[in-house]
Amino acid sequence: MRRMWFSMGLVLFLSVSSALPAEKQSPEQAKETIKKATLFFKSIATNGGYVGLYSTDLKQRYGEAIYEKASADEIWVQPPGTPTVGECYLRAYKATDEIMYLDCARAAGLALAWGQRKEGGWDHRVDVSHLIQASPPIRKSGRCSFDDDISQGALTFLIRLDVVIDERWLTDSINLAIEFLKEAQFDNGAWPQWYPLIGGYSDYYTFNDNAINDCIRVMLFAHERYGREDCLKSAKLGGDFIIASQLPAPQSGWAQQYSHDMKPAWARAFEPPGVGSAETGQQIRTLIDIYLYTGEKKYLEPIPKAIDWLNRSKVTDNTWSRLNEVGTNRPIYGDVDSKVHYTLGEISEERRTGYSWQSGFGIPGAIQEYRDLMEQGIDRFRANRSKPLTTAEKKKRLEDLAPRTAAAIGALDERGRWIEKGAGKNTGMISCISFVRNMNILIWYIELVKETQ
Repeated sequence: MRRMWFSMGLVLFLSVSSALPAEKQSPEQAKETIKKATLFFKSIATNGGYVGLYSTDLKQRYGEAIYEKASADEIWVQPPGTPTVGECYLRAYKATDEIMYLDCARAAGLALAWGQRKEGGWDHRVDVSHLIQASPPIRKSGRCSFDDDISQGALTFLIRLDVVIDERWLTDSINLAIEFLKEAQFDNGAWPQWYPLIGGYSDYYTFNDNAINDCIRVMLFAHERYGREDCLKSAKLGGDFIIASQLPAPQSGWAQQYSHDMKPAWARAFEPPGVGSAETGQQIRTLIDIYLYTGEKKYLEPIPKAIDWLNRSKVTDNTWSRLNEVGTNRPIYGDVDSKVHYTLGEISEERRTGYSWQSGFGIPGAIQEYRDLMEQGIDRFRANRSKPLTTAEKKKRLEDLAPRTAAAIGALDERGRWIEKGAGKNTGMISCISFVRNMNILIWYIELVKETQ
């Protein structure tokens, strides 16, 4: 399940921060910076793919964090790994028309297609040592993950790549992944955390880390792109599961995961069953998305009861506990002892700081989105959602972006690296996070300059 992109044992920060002066920069400087950064990042790719973290001497490679060492032939699928970097290259190509970025995006797509499981999905880490472009992929069998947007994110990137290039290996990979999502979906519309099923909580109907929500999103995207009715049917069935799994009043929210008898269930030792505020906010957003796509009002019907529960369950203004006890509605917390705790003070420091127990979880925005929809109606709301920025609005965003653009340009070293320094004896790391973050800042700047000229 999703953890912080940064390891709690390695607090990373940008070596040259936004404290840099917002000196005047030009689109040419931004383009030169993303080119230099791409040339370096391309040079450390493994058959077109990437892991999450590299030591500055490139001798050590890690996945999500330094407790997950990667072999020389492995790449990372879990965000912000290979699909995330590939999306960044695609955006750079569209902003600059430079073929180098499309070549890098294609290489990332090839790595994902060759790392795809025979079943059709992806694990969080895959071996691509066998990648030979002139021959079809040799796929290994294995379990595939819907956790952390792994399989869904890889498929989303491949579909976006398919808009730009038309090649047989890409079509085959996309079709295999879509069939996998359909195969993994339960008859009631839910998806598990992992598939094929082997027993345990990873088989449960899983909202945690947006597993089901990301499946619905990518199926709607596939229908939009290809017009496949089976994808729309799958997405709507997922929405039907959201409706069916809403807990009864007065706690009309959703759990992180459900056992196959539709009861909130334990996952890891520190994840007790409960009504999840973050999951409830996410269901509101997904139900709105399905309604906007289909026009079927049944997908809005659960939302008022969910909002009522959220409004009655705040810890403070715009802050919620991640989990509330079924029945009492008391905030609950978990630790490695597989027991339910009722105060944060009872929790070990590692679990207290390694898990988001209290937050806004994007809930105020989800509630406001529903209110705006009810006030505006579906047609006006759709129009406002897709309404382009005015020139004045783009210029204001460009002005606001200037300090971050200057910082990103200034932070790149002479070799084309954004180095993040670590705590203690760590001399620094090269990470997909810093690459994607800074590349997107610079690409956004280039896009806005082009659109305001």
